[in-house]
Amino acid sequence: MKSRKPRVEIEYCNQCRFILRASWLSQELLTTFADELGEVALVPGSGGIFEVRLDGERLWNKKEAGGFPEPKEIKQLIRDRIAPTKDLGHSDRT
Repeated sequence: MKSRKPRVEIEYCNQCRFILRASWLSQELLTTFADELGEVALVPGSGGIFEVRLDGERLWNKKEAGGFPEPKEIKQLIRDRIAPTKDLGHSDRT
């Protein structure tokens, strides 16, 4: 039996039209973690939400963080949990 690959959810505010940012971030994640992720789901929400979750664990919340995440930040958070030895290339450089 195959083990299930991790699932990322990006919940975005539909009214705020955050879908473009959410879909761009999903593309970044699917490109970077092509072999490690099983799914990236876009979840419509409301109330200004922009939240990124990995298997239910909240990695980023726009309101708590005070803004949107940079792809580099999300990639590092995901990498540290699912593929700690993965080199992220320019995303690992300061």
